[in-house]
Amino acid sequence: MTPPDPSTTRIDGPWTHRDVSANGIRLHVAEAGSGPLVLLLHGFAEFWWAWRHQLLTLAEAGYRAVAADLRGYGDSDKPPRGYDAWTLSGDIAGLVRALGEPRAHLVGHAWGGMLAWATAALHPRVVESVSVLGGAHPLALRGAVTRTALRRRDNQARALGHLFRFQVPMVPERRLVRREAEAVERMLREWSGPVWPDSADFGPIARTLRAAMLVPGVAHSALEYYRWAFRAQFRGDGRRFTEAVDRRARVPVLQLHGDVDPCVLPGTARASAPWLGPRSRFEALPGVGHFPHLECPERTGEALLAFLPRQGTAA
Repeated sequence: MTPPDPSTTRIDGPWTHRDVSANGIRLHVAEAGSGPLVLLLHGFAEFWWAWRHQLLTLAEAGYRAVAADLRGYGDSDKPPRGYDAWTLSGDIAGLVRALGEPRAHLVGHAWGGMLAWATAALHPRVVESVSVLGGAHPLALRGAVTRTALRRRDNQARALGHLFRFQVPMVPERRLVRREAEAVERMLREWSGPVWPDSADFGPIARTLRAAMLVPGVAHSALEYYRWAFRAQFRGDGRRFTEAVDRRARVPVLQLHGDVDPCVLPGTARASAPWLGPRSRFEALPGVGHFPHLECPERTGEALLAFLPRQGTAA
């Protein structure tokens, strides 16, 4: 099977595709609407298309919605380095500026959510608010893993077992793309709530995300996010990152979390409270797992619109 060309991730729809130069690399984005900027940041094994429903919901409500392919994903550049949180946060801050806006509302799923939180700490001038789906503050996640590492059941370290398995070279890449990236579909099933895998839209979504993982360079780049996160615990740059993000956000934070998320446990997400900014809120989604934007896109859109400032909505 011939690997798909990166351009195949530029799926047609009522949005505009373009490339943006930011932080020294080229990032692909899909854009719709006009108004205050809302920048959508995907998680592991996804790409911009995972936000297609929210992209249109936000655009119709009077926002300029932009869904980005993060470094190493989709049709964005896939350099050999730069998968540390410092550089990735710089990508996001640079993208806001390159889009011609002084500030943006950041919305991120899982890894995208942690990077949104990090960007708010490292580049506060470009962030208007933060919304995190299926994620936690980086220090809340690290603390939960450390506290539960020696327990046997129902703990965050066990839930993030894939982080440790991803540390060995080469083997995880091969497993991720084997049999047309069936591991991506398995992850979607295992990390979602009980209802979504039996729905009509699950199959098409799984096939689309599997195809995107087969784009050359994506599997390695996606795993490098996890490898830096692990190595950083033993390095000076990791300690400096911890000190830099260990501060309460200056902006409101929405945490939208599935109450049966088996990957980032609800208790870990709630442990992010010390880093919340003013007028923040936590909203639990009954029966939803790790992918609120995919499992219940309408409810996710409603929650985002209720959180974002009303002056961004259409008259």
